[in-house]
Amino acid sequence: MNAVAETDSREVEKSLARSLQAVGDNRLDVALNEVDSLLERNPDFKLAQLVRGDLLLARSRPLRDFGNVPGASRESLQDLREEAQVRLQRVQQQQPIAVPRYLWQLDARQRYAVVVDTSKSTLYVYESVNGEPRYVADYYISMGKKGADKLVEGDQKTPLGVYFVDGYIPRHKLADLYGAGAYPISYPNEWDRRQGRSGHGIWLHGTPSNTYSRAPRASNGCVVLANDDLLRLGKDITVGATPVIITDQIDWLQDSDRAERDALLAAIEQWRNDWESRKTEIYLTHYAPDFAAGQTGREAFARQKQRVNAGKTWIKVKLDNLSLFPYPTQPDLVVVNFDQDYASNNLVNRMHKRQYWQKRDGRWQIVYEGSAS
Repeated sequence: MNAVAETDSREVEKSLARSLQAVGDNRLDVALNEVDSLLERNPDFKLAQLVRGDLLLARSRPLRDFGNVPGASRESLQDLREEAQVRLQRVQQQQPIAVPRYLWQLDARQRYAVVVDTSKSTLYVYESVNGEPRYVADYYISMGKKGADKLVEGDQKTPLGVYFVDGYIPRHKLADLYGAGAYPISYPNEWDRRQGRSGHGIWLHGTPSNTYSRAPRASNGCVVLANDDLLRLGKDITVGATPVIITDQIDWLQDSDRAERDALLAAIEQWRNDWESRKTEIYLTHYAPDFAAGQTGREAFARQKQRVNAGKTWIKVKLDNLSLFPYPTQPDLVVVNFDQDYASNNLVNRMHKRQYWQKRDGRWQIVYEGSAS
C-alpha cells in the first residue's frame, strides 16, 4: 500500500450517507436505489437492511423515527443507530494529514503502524516513507462492550497502550465469531503487568459470516473489523513487528515532540556510552529507583551488573533498528525497542531488547528493561 487507499469501510459509508441524504431530501426512490446497490455488494449489512426497511415502510406511512422495524429489540435498534451515527461522522471527518504523536520513530522492519482511536471507532494505518509516517488508510472498528481502558480479565473493555502484533490465526482454525482471521496483540504488555492489569486474548479480528459489521461497542475487548477490511489490513501487518497503539483520543505530533524525541535519543546514546565505559555507577544512574526487569528490582539488578562488569576488560555495544513509541495514557513514557549487539572480552550476545523510558524531573530514565522477543 503506497498511496491513500479507499477502504471498503469508506466506500460503504459514503454510499450509506448518500442514501440518508436522499431520505432527508425526500428523494426516497434515489435513497432506495442507493441502499439496494449497497446491499448487493454487502447483503449481510444489517444497518443497510434497516434503512431499506424504513424506505419500504415510508411508501405506506410517514416514518416516526429511524429504525421502524416491528418486533426488533430495543438493544439491537440502539446498536444500529449508534453504528449509523459513527459511520456518518466518519464520512464527515477529513482524512488526517497530521501524524499521531505515538509514532516518534519506526524501525526498518516496521513499514506500517496501526493506531486505533476508540472514541471514533476508527483504526488508522500509517506507512513509513523515508522514515516519516504517512497516512494511507482507515477502517471502521468495533471495540469492547464496556468501552476502553481494560483493567481486569472479563471486564469487556479494550486496552489502551502500545502493543505489537505477535501472531496470526487463519480462518480455518477459528470459530465463526472471529471471521476472516485474527491477529493477537501483546496485551498485557510490560507496563500493563506493572500496573496490575490482567486478562489476555486481545485480537484484531473479523466478523461472523452472517453479518457485515458489528456495533461500535460489541466485542469482549477485541478490535473487530469487517472481513474485507481485515484482509486488506493483513497485507500491511508484519507479525512480531507491527505496532498497534490504542488510544481513547489521538494526540497529534507537535514541534515540541521532535525536541523531546531528540533528547531521548541523546539519553539512549549516553546510556550506551556509559555501558561501554565500564563505569558501572555512572551507568546505573540511567535506571530509575523503581526500575524493574521482570521480577528483578533495581537493587538486585545493580548488584548483578557490578558483579558482571568486574570481569570485563572491554565492552562494545551497538544498537540497530531503534523504534520509539510514546505511551498514549501515560505522560512522558516511551516504549523503546532495538536490536542490541553486545561484545566483551568473555561474551558475545545479540538480542532484541525493549525498554520503557520515563522523564522525571526533566531527566529520561529507564523504568523497565527486558527482551522484546
